[in-house]
Amino acid sequence: MALLITVLAAYLLGSISFAVVVSRAYRLPDPREYGSGNPGATNVLRSGRKSAAVLTLLGDSAKGWVAVFCAEQWNGDGHELAMAMAAVAVILGHMVPLFHKFKGGKGVATALGALLGLNWILALGTVMTWITIAVFFRYSSLAALVSALFAAFFALILFSPTHPFVWSVALIAALLIWRHRANIRNLLDGKERKLGARAEV
Repeated sequence: MALLITVLAAYLLGSISFAVVVSRAYRLPDPREYGSGNPGATNVLRSGRKSAAVLTLLGDSAKGWVAVFCAEQWNGDGHELAMAMAAVAVILGHMVPLFHKFKGGKGVATALGALLGLNWILALGTVMTWITIAVFFRYSSLAALVSALFAAFFALILFSPTHPFVWSVALIAALLIWRHRANIRNLLDGKERKLGARAEV
């Protein structure tokens, strides 16, 4: 029962879209209605309000960490499986949120928070990969895709192949890649927006 409650709570927490919440607080347009249409920090940045983008990033990352942390606290000896499942559930909540008609974001910031909850070394390696790709290529989507693949690789290095964290991170990577399928097409066609590019709002 504790595991079921943990997974459900993680999904509901993930369903809170900080891009939408912060944009409303700043009286900005709905981030689902301009730029890429994705309710995430990168798209909020296109509004020109950097502080709103930072708050979105922090909020979405924090909910990923909180979900995994609570799973660890609530589930005793089975906490590693609970943490792994909560990490996936909170990201699914972000991607298909109950509170926003199941139209959510791509889960990058939430995934980072969840990875931090699982293992700080795993999170550090992943975020350094993201920064490296973003700095050199200026595409947030490309950085997310490469980071997702490397996160699965880092998890396999840090844990045994049968550890719950390994399959959890592999599933998270697959979800991130699936949610970026339109970005993959744009990258191949040379139509992807670069990081920080302004959009009409």
